[in-house]
Amino acid sequence: MVGGVLLAGAGLGGVLGAGLVLVLAPFLWPAPMTADPGRRGSGQRMRTLLAQAGLGTVPVPAFLAVSMVLGLAGAGLVQGLLGVAALTLVGGAASAAGPWLIVASRARARRRANRTVWPDVVDHLVSALRSGLALPDSVSSLSHAGPIATRAAFAAFEREYRATGNFAHGVTELKETLADPIADRICETLRMAREVGGSDLTVVLRSLAAWLRQDAAIRSEVEGRQSWIVNAARLGVAAPWLILVLLASRPEAAFAYNTPTGTVVIAGGLVVSIVAYRVMIHLGRLPEEQRWFR
Repeated sequence: MVGGVLLAGAGLGGVLGAGLVLVLAPFLWPAPMTADPGRRGSGQRMRTLLAQAGLGTVPVPAFLAVSMVLGLAGAGLVQGLLGVAALTLVGGAASAAGPWLIVASRARARRRANRTVWPDVVDHLVSALRSGLALPDSVSSLSHAGPIATRAAFAAFEREYRATGNFAHGVTELKETLADPIADRICETLRMAREVGGSDLTVVLRSLAAWLRQDAAIRSEVEGRQSWIVNAARLGVAAPWLILVLLASRPEAAFAYNTPTGTVVIAGGLVVSIVAYRVMIHLGRLPEEQRWFR
């Protein structure tokens, strides 16, 4: 009897110990980092944004340093002109965010422009494949026969492939250079065709080109109709702050805004402006396709 009780106690203790180990396992032995696009770090997202804006050679630390210097310069300028502490912080934050907004706007403009280029890239690729060229040679031919906007990236792929002979590595580098969701889809299709083979590659690519043209046409029409919402959001955010700057240029208004109540008013206006702007942009801009194949 005593032995049975001891055995049962030992078994229960073992089960409890195993459960405790399983509970603590994620903290004691964390899983290795994977290339999950949904959990990328801010540094990787910043590198992707710079690449999409055509600034892929700019190091992220240098970009952050420029943003910090501009923020300090903007804060100093506002403090020297107006002398309002709250507006100095707002001016510094706005100056620091300026490069980020410019890069994001440039990246969106390039994605919008390239949206009409990818169907032509696929068409040139299909023509090269149907002419009898091998898949690596067909992709390399886009360095001189494809659209001008993408020739530099495919020229880099051609140099990489000729140097290493590794098609998969060249496609990976091509994806990082192009930094575009549609380019990721095309590259992964080519990678799969290279690895597993198949005679339906041209059919798949032609279907993809047709879908890309249809998607680009629909997006262009919707963006044209909703552009007024984006412009109204920008005007609605900028107008109150321009009026505030004009008011703060008067000494008595600057003294009032330097009080705790004035600081609360400016901080509240900043929060309301950011929230309202983000809501209007969310309503007036189509969601961008994410890069899942990385």
